[in-house]
Amino acid sequence: MFKPQDVMDPNWIKQPTTELWKAISPLYAIDEDTWLRELMPLAEPDEHELKDAEDKATGLIEQVRADGDSIHMIDALLLEYSLDTKEGILLMCLAEALMRVPDADTADALIRDKLSVADWKKHLRNSDSLLVNASTWGLLLTGKVVTLDEKEDGTASGVINRLVNRMSEPVIRKAMQQAMKVMGHQFVLGRTINEAMKRGSEYRQKGYTYSFDMLGEAALTSKDAKKYFDDYMSAIEYTGNFVDKKVQGPRPSISIKLSALHPRYEVGQEERVMTELFDSVLQLIKKARSVNVAITIDAEEMDRLEISLHLFAKLYRDPACQGWGGFGLVVQAYSKRALAVLAWLAALANEQGDLIPVRLVKGAYWDTEIKLCQQKGLDGYPVWTRKEGTDVSYLACARFLLSEQIKG
Repeated sequence: MFKPQDVMDPNWIKQPTTELWKAISPLYAIDEDTWLRELMPLAEPDEHELKDAEDKATGLIEQVRADGDSIHMIDALLLEYSLDTKEGILLMCLAEALMRVPDADTADALIRDKLSVADWKKHLRNSDSLLVNASTWGLLLTGKVVTLDEKEDGTASGVINRLVNRMSEPVIRKAMQQAMKVMGHQFVLGRTINEAMKRGSEYRQKGYTYSFDMLGEAALTSKDAKKYFDDYMSAIEYTGNFVDKKVQGPRPSISIKLSALHPRYEVGQEERVMTELFDSVLQLIKKARSVNVAITIDAEEMDRLEISLHLFAKLYRDPACQGWGGFGLVVQAYSKRALAVLAWLAALANEQGDLIPVRLVKGAYWDTEIKLCQQKGLDGYPVWTRKEGTDVSYLACARFLLSEQIKG
């Protein structure tokens, strides 16, 4: 049985990858409390680490508080309407949904349904930001407007109420769309790769770099997959050929989603995945290596984790990748298999003598993972059901990645 403390043994990753692979599958839905107790020793900081973390966190907080421009208007709005409030959830759901609604009538009906059930008054004057208070007044007023009873008779007041109702929703719709543009500017670096490269120049001049990820959905058809393939190829070429003489930091990388490159990226189609999808990704790797742009395989749902690792290993061992050190992947710490996966990757890199860049994240598909398991009637989950479990897993994985045997 795999034990978390085993990974701290310098000889552990020197085992054959076939041996370390055996530790991954049994952890798919391991009992949460049992596995948490196993991971805790790796996540516990010693006295020096705790003091160092506290000092750095204190310093960062003091810098933020001393900077009058640190909390911009949009940050203040997000702080007030955070996702731990009903109103914040409503706004986020509405904003995201409006981007996908094709016609104005449906968008107005959605606005009428969502804005009328929130208590906007309680947020009034909670913030020092003019934008937040103005937005709250607007939501308070429009929330009242869209709840006016449309069953009024033909009296003057009833006609006026219905008129205001009909006129208000398009106004709200336009305002929400404009708000989404502001939000997008805050969280999305660019609408195209060239826009993102230009906007990222300032921070790259300071020594930072980027891993560019093109937002999109999984490919449902071969035509979809071809479009995503062409988009990835164009992004790689543009990034590799982009010249900015002021930049001193490392070259950016491109993150790719396997589900975007094949419409049948699933366990039941493993043969096609290991041939057709393999060929597509290999072409991207060859192009990326030729223009000195790293490639990162992005993480997706847990049911496809092991097939993605099989594909990664096959690509990593291909002559096109050997000796490069620019082909990596994302590992999600909310997976109960995360530490075992990292141990296997370390053994794979040790076996070939190359680097594997790893981006450790907490995970982005929690709701989907939980719902899928519930639909299937499974007893357990492949991800932690509590945030503290993910936090412990992340810290344990980070300790392993920063350990001497990995750094060496």
